[in-house]
Amino acid sequence: MNTTIDDKVLTTVSANSPPAVGGYQVVRFNAMKHGILSRYTVLSHESHADYESLVNSLMDEHLPAGATEQHLIEELASVIWRKRRVLQAEGATINKGLKESARSAKTVIPAAAPFEMGLSGENTDIRDLMDLTPEDVAESQRAARHDLDATNKASAILRKGGDRAYDKALRALLPDSREWWETYVEEKEYAADADGLTTFIQEHLAPLCHRQEKETRHHEAIVNQTIGEGLQAFKLEKLSRYETHLDRKFERTLAMLIKLKDLRGNRVS
Repeated sequence: MNTTIDDKVLTTVSANSPPAVGGYQVVRFNAMKHGILSRYTVLSHESHADYESLVNSLMDEHLPAGATEQHLIEELASVIWRKRRVLQAEGATINKGLKESARSAKTVIPAAAPFEMGLSGENTDIRDLMDLTPEDVAESQRAARHDLDATNKASAILRKGGDRAYDKALRALLPDSREWWETYVEEKEYAADADGLTTFIQEHLAPLCHRQEKETRHHEAIVNQTIGEGLQAFKLEKLSRYETHLDRKFERTLAMLIKLKDLRGNRVS
């Protein structure tokens, strides 16, 4: 092994070393063995192999000649690595906010359509709405309208009255609605007659049908409202400022590296 000394650059040359550039021997340092910054940049739970790959990629790209240029490249790698953490922190913050908004149906859903009456978010799990495909939404809208039409038909029969109005109204309801009604009757909350059924429809069934129809109709607005509230942009402000700081540091470091390489090239020429 030979040692080549050029002005202010000391590099180690072996038989397998890359060729000299502009009179300077370019060395591909091993980031983990020789880098100082890597000891403090990579946390215990992070991948040292990924960081080493990043540094070595930058080394291959910029071909450092000497410890100073190597240090600047490690600075670049450190900035890129920390920006990766910023994105992870941003994602975690957004996910936490989305989880909170998904649990707040009573405030999120009415806010999604502020001028629509009857959107209370009562007994609604927003997570169920978020998972719906366009086909699911279309089917939910169809089912909600069908249920509402059946409920309105039963109400009209009861208002008209006459013989067997109770039986006719009961048959007009959908099976799920009838089962719900029978539960109330079994628990003796309503009498199994026209008056009882009318009260049940007014107090429970009709409000539910109207709410479900409106929730499916405003599905897109509810999803957007949930995501918008979950983003909580004000909580990302500090992360944004830190990311800007890293961007500026990257730009300054890269400019310094390029300037050193230019000076080296001018000195040789």
